[in-house]
Amino acid sequence: MIFLLALSQAIQAEPAKVLPPLRAQYGWGYAGDDGEGKGDFSILLEPATGKLILEVHGVGERIVFLSGDRATGYRVQIPRRKIDEASPTLGGLPVPFLPQVGSVEGLYQLLTLGEAKGVKVTKKDAKGPVKLRYAGTDEQGHEVMVWLNRTRWE
Repeated sequence: MIFLLALSQAIQAEPAKVLPPLRAQYGWGYAGDDGEGKGDFSILLEPATGKLILEVHGVGERIVFLSGDRATGYRVQIPRRKIDEASPTLGGLPVPFLPQVGSVEGLYQLLTLGEAKGVKVTKKDAKGPVKLRYAGTDEQGHEVMVWLNRTRWE
């Protein structure tokens, strides 16, 4: 019994695993009722602080810019839709093209494990998902399909 108590205390005393920062680039493709597109997607994510910098570029334009951290909140800018919104949480922002992950940790889990509602991993390597496919709905309830293909990982 003493052994089990000591083991239980040792497990509880073990610090939570700190997730390493993620820096990556992806090629993306999109198909929905409002058209099709492709481009580049770059991300810097630090789960420990909630820091996030995300850019989605199409041909010749920045489509989405998202930045912030857990302490100061997050801001998304989508020039084509005239959106410039801030929120104390990532889940409070209208982020197109991606499943609603709700938090930086959820986004980290999506990109490192391929786990999120509507996401399917079609190719993996030792670092995690290389090709992901997301089938879901946009803000108006229309069906969309997004493909991500990792091109760089640091």
